[in-house]
Amino acid sequence: MMEFRPCRRRKAIGIGCLALGPVGIILPILPGAIFVVLGTFILRDQYAWAYRSVGVVDRRWPHLLPTIEAREQKAMDWGNRQIDKARGWISRTPPG
Repeated sequence: MMEFRPCRRRKAIGIGCLALGPVGIILPILPGAIFVVLGTFILRDQYAWAYRSVGVVDRRWPHLLPTIEAREQKAMDWGNRQIDKARGWISRTPPG
């Protein structure tokens, strides 16, 4: 049974990865398929369709899940750093 864990940061990062996926498929400099897979994996705790998609990958290629989980953690850490940076810029007092 799937347990939904809503988190705005996970949704923002996952949807951002999914948005970069088609751009990466069209442009040769971005790895589009990786962004689509990573975005789906990040959103697995948010949406039922993503959970089902990850289940298909788990059944077919079980050895890939540890690698995908490591990349997910890197993406989440990067996203958290970017959000913290943006908060620092916003909360900075103007000089003078």
